[in-house]
Amino acid sequence: LNDAVEVFQFVLDQCPLGHPDHAAALANIAWARLEGYCREDIQDVDLITASFRDVHAFRPQGHPDHILSLCHLAVVLGSLSIQQGTTIDPCEATQLCRELGIYLRSIAFSPLCHHRRPIALDRLSNALRARFIQRGSIDDLDESIQCCREFVSLAPEGCDNHSAALNTLALFITDRFNYQGKSHDLDQAVSLHEEALCLRPVGHESRYFSLNNLGLALYTRFDRCSDINDINTAISLYREALTLSPPGDPYRETTLNNLALALKTRYKNLHGSEDLDLDEAIDLYRESLWLIQHDRPDRHRNIINLSSALCSRFTETQKNEDVEEAIDLCQESLMALPPLHPDRHFGYLWLQEAYLSRYRIRRNPADLSLAVENYRLVSRHPTQGLPQRIITSYNWTIVAEEYDDGSALEAYATFFELLDSHLATRSSTTSRREAAAAFSYARTLPVDAASCALRHHNPLKAVELVEQGRGQQWSLASRLRTPIEDLESASPKLAHSFSELSKACFQPCSGAAADQAETEYRRLTEQWEAVVAEIRTTLPGFSQFLLPPSYKDLQAAASYGPVIILIASKYLCDALIVPTSGQPHHVPFSSLTLADLEMLKNHFGKAIRHASGMGPKQPRTALRELLRRIWDVVMLPIVKVLHHNLKLPHRSRIWLCPTAAFTSIPLHAANPFRARADHSGMESCLEDLYICSYTPTLSALIRSRQMMKHHASPSFVSIGQGEPGAGQGEALLAVESELELVSKLVPATAKPTTLSGAAATRTSALEALQNNTWVHLACHGKQDRKQPYNSHFAMRDQPLTLLDIMENNAPQAEFAFLSACHTAVGDEETPDEVIHLAAGLQFSGFKSVIGTLWVVDDDVARHVVEAFYEEMFKDLKEGDHEIDCTKAASALNHATYAVKSKVPLEQRIVFVHIGV
Repeated sequence: LNDAVEVFQFVLDQCPLGHPDHAAALANIAWARLEGYCREDIQDVDLITASFRDVHAFRPQGHPDHILSLCHLAVVLGSLSIQQGTTIDPCEATQLCRELGIYLRSIAFSPLCHHRRPIALDRLSNALRARFIQRGSIDDLDESIQCCREFVSLAPEGCDNHSAALNTLALFITDRFNYQGKSHDLDQAVSLHEEALCLRPVGHESRYFSLNNLGLALYTRFDRCSDINDINTAISLYREALTLSPPGDPYRETTLNNLALALKTRYKNLHGSEDLDLDEAIDLYRESLWLIQHDRPDRHRNIINLSSALCSRFTETQKNEDVEEAIDLCQESLMALPPLHPDRHFGYLWLQEAYLSRYRIRRNPADLSLAVENYRLVSRHPTQGLPQRIITSYNWTIVAEEYDDGSALEAYATFFELLDSHLATRSSTTSRREAAAAFSYARTLPVDAASCALRHHNPLKAVELVEQGRGQQWSLASRLRTPIEDLESASPKLAHSFSELSKACFQPCSGAAADQAETEYRRLTEQWEAVVAEIRTTLPGFSQFLLPPSYKDLQAAASYGPVIILIASKYLCDALIVPTSGQPHHVPFSSLTLADLEMLKNHFGKAIRHASGMGPKQPRTALRELLRRIWDVVMLPIVKVLHHNLKLPHRSRIWLCPTAAFTSIPLHAANPFRARADHSGMESCLEDLYICSYTPTLSALIRSRQMMKHHASPSFVSIGQGEPGAGQGEALLAVESELELVSKLVPATAKPTTLSGAAATRTSALEALQNNTWVHLACHGKQDRKQPYNSHFAMRDQPLTLLDIMENNAPQAEFAFLSACHTAVGDEETPDEVIHLAAGLQFSGFKSVIGTLWVVDDDVARHVVEAFYEEMFKDLKEGDHEIDCTKAASALNHATYAVKSKVPLEQRIVFVHIGV
């Protein structure tokens, strides 16, 4: 290669500036130097890129080779800009790809240029992939794959071009798998690599590359699907590749690392049954490290790989020299890296693992302290992407709890802070849901964090943590609607700056030299902090922008009565009572475990289903027993604090804020069902003593109260659909009569209207929700437990989904009565996200909502509806133009008592009130 560079330089010297072949000679030496850079023999990447830029400059628009040089420059810059240790501007590469794409499309899809179509498709696919790498647009990658597929179809089967095209297509599809995680993409990539390998038999000059590519695809699939055949085959392929890269081969070090990683992975997943795998992996890592020059920028990665393998062997053998060497290697790698280098993340990570491994064997508290300190450094390392830092902070909480370390509360707070930042960069509800779903294994952290704070005798912190973590998306939404939308209304310019800087700051750093990455990150974070400071100081109502609410802020939720947070954790089950003023009160449930609570939840489900098949006069013995149990174990201890400590008067309002398994239990219906000791009557139940409401989160209740400051002129709409569209449920015969009943009970001053039958479509229902302050909905309600945003009300044409409702901003809305099934029960898998139809209506602007916990019997529901509206409007005088939605909880309480003789127990307690 050096000889070739010398000859190309000689030719270039014979073709000085102005010579007709100067650009071609410069292009030749540029490609030779690029090959040297790829093989790590030439380090001057700036000279290489400058040469390609000069070639392009010498071939302006109109030159016959203009597009060729543009293509070369775009692909080279696009590829180099993602390599560690380069100073390429990604924006330049993206702009070139855009310009190139316009031209190549004109050729690739023009019937007049069919002879140039294959090469245009090839170059267009590469340019689009380069732009995908820079911009992250999946549309670019999809189009790149489509072009590549067509290029494969045009390449003659059996030729080298065909195998190369298959290999390229497989790599592009693997990119899409890495971005979207769809398993069929990975399966297809494996098949394509296998096909390419068949076209490169033993002795083929490119067989080495196909062996490594197929090995990597199989390794990736094993990591996802755990099929032992995949990892075994990958190891076999890597072994053959190693024979094709003997000592002295520039690719040997890469193959050594690939084989070592596969062996270590097989060892880990077979739980140590193949000890020889780990020993061989360590030997291979040592050889790869020996092959790397000490001044190579990425040498630290090999050091970290060897350290991780030694740490794994120490866990099994407990040989002190392994863990000592692992620690020394991690420290060596960290010393070689500047403070903000992205790869310091991995150095901290494995140093933490080494210290923790040693602590588990020796139980030296100093090792645990060092492990925790490195957890702290990993979680806070700013140039690593947020998802990785979130995972690390989660692992930190597990270790801190396991060993009762004092950093546990800090670990929980770090997790919630990082997840908050991660979700805040997403522009839509569904994208935040998808982002949060990646961390579904951490769904118990909000209640575990609150439990941890209570075990550390800090109830105030428990309130803050459970609110910060619980209902992560709702909390974000109730603070800001979405992190950007309210800001856009207040200041579009600041909203745009914040959005763009957030994306830049919170993505993993890559593609720049370490010193440039550090400088760039500092510049971006300074700009981000300045924009956030400007938002907080200059925009009214944004002083707490992105800050989790403090206990003082949250206590505003209890301004009209205490809020009771019920915490169901694997550690303890407790209640926290947030009073109107003063510190929160901790109520432990000493005889209740999470397992007990889960059993109660299941028993309630069975009892409700059983009761629904009984006659109206048959006793609901099983249901009464369960409600008695909830009274004795959960609500009675709370009532004692409300009565004795807070001196709360009878018939005062209280708000229940249940978490986890508590969300599936009708807490408001807790009842002793016992006669008083003096035989003077029955003991009081919870709803005899207080007017109960629910709230998804404290922030949601605060937000609803804040929006109550502006009253719109009342307008009432009844929406009913007794004949829903295909696939949305059976006909509901009682809907029309219920709508007639409601229209008679609503005063004329509320300007009542009705939307039903063929007119009750998805679009018209959305318009009605947006244009009216009071709404009554009588239709099928369906809770989708797998995809809660698809939960819906059945309309004539299409379902009215929870997502439709949430995106339907209705700030003037006040009250909604959801006379439909399953409108106030959330996602069973992630109950702390409290995503249900009633909460969705509250989020969209309705301050007061009545929903249902299970199936409603239409024939008996009308009795509750009638009693509710009679009570709601009984004090209205003729001509009154204001109706008060804050009376809804009291009216519902009255209605369920009024219909005791007509409505069976399970149909009285199915209705719940949410909000103000």
